[in-house]
Amino acid sequence: MRLILSAVLLLALLSPHGLLSDTARAQAVPTPQLIETKAAQAYLIEASTGTVLLSKNERQSFAPASLAKLMTLEVVFDALRKSEITPDTIYPVSEYAWRTGGAPSRTSTMFAAVKSQVPVADLIRGIAVQTANDGCLIIAEGLAGSEAKFVERMNARAAVLGLADSRFGNATGLPHPDNRSTLYDLVKLSRHLVATYPDFYQTFGLPEFQWNKILQRNRNPLLSFGADGLGTGFAEGSGFAIVASMERDGRRLFLGLSGVATDKERTEEARRLLSWGFDSFEMRTLFKAGEVIGEASVYGGAQSKVPLVAAQPVEVYVPINNPERLQARIVYRWPLDPPVAADAEIATLNVLSGERPLVSVPLKSAAAVEVGTLRQRAWDALIELMFFWI
Repeated sequence: MRLILSAVLLLALLSPHGLLSDTARAQAVPTPQLIETKAAQAYLIEASTGTVLLSKNERQSFAPASLAKLMTLEVVFDALRKSEITPDTIYPVSEYAWRTGGAPSRTSTMFAAVKSQVPVADLIRGIAVQTANDGCLIIAEGLAGSEAKFVERMNARAAVLGLADSRFGNATGLPHPDNRSTLYDLVKLSRHLVATYPDFYQTFGLPEFQWNKILQRNRNPLLSFGADGLGTGFAEGSGFAIVASMERDGRRLFLGLSGVATDKERTEEARRLLSWGFDSFEMRTLFKAGEVIGEASVYGGAQSKVPLVAAQPVEVYVPINNPERLQARIVYRWPLDPPVAADAEIATLNVLSGERPLVSVPLKSAAAVEVGTLRQRAWDALIELMFFWI
């Protein structure tokens, strides 16, 4: 029988001067002042560490509307990366794409003319800059043969990427009962787009795009504020939404926001939360790369414990002015069976502020542990028997 063991590793306060003494711990205020938001759902994280700065109903399902186009573009970027298509691949504009997402639809469109042909590179620009519904349908039909087949690819890719609470019913995000997602999934998808397709991602930041002699400005209201992507959405019942990414002084934040009443309110609230995220936090290192963080018990091994290290520095993005009480927990399946190879990923370090998760980091074994002697294994068996008896 194996258990998931969680060991509390540390309880500390972070201040501008580092880890405080026990006396200071008792005197300092343990809980930071978190910002409030009028949005129904909000999710703000720091990119390099994954530190959660603000979370409010981020796993609550809602209709993503045009934010579903982020998944559409991921499928296209993946096809480009695999050389299934090229930026110069040309697709025809069908009657369906034109009527459903083009000029007759009175929705967001790049005004592609029916029975014309459009290169993939321009379709991507139309979708990223103008949230073009016709662009989505043209590329869906061209790449997969039909929108329905393309949607199958969207959902398959979503599963591969671990977007567990997302489901898509069409390529555009236009009203459909199967279009559901969460801010958690959309921010996760956005981080993937930035990290995996940096060249394609730059398209989101283009200030304007012209097609069919019609020039349109980028629909992302945060570009003038310093953001470089990603998109907006609106759906009846869900309100106005936005998923944005912004970099300042080498730090990148991702923000998801949904459930605000107006376009103006969405922009103002997004700017306020991003400003707070950049201005009120700083990066701190808890453990250096390769530093022993803790130990894991080994059942029947030549050594009873194996030291645990992180391959990269364990960093958190913490409030500048408010010391924060942090708790770190090492979680692994107890007990470990030998042999344990060196550099094997066997545990996870979870850093929390109260019950609010901040960072989760994989831990590796710093040394190998071989199978122990018969006496060592017998002794460990006795200890395990006593443990479960109690």
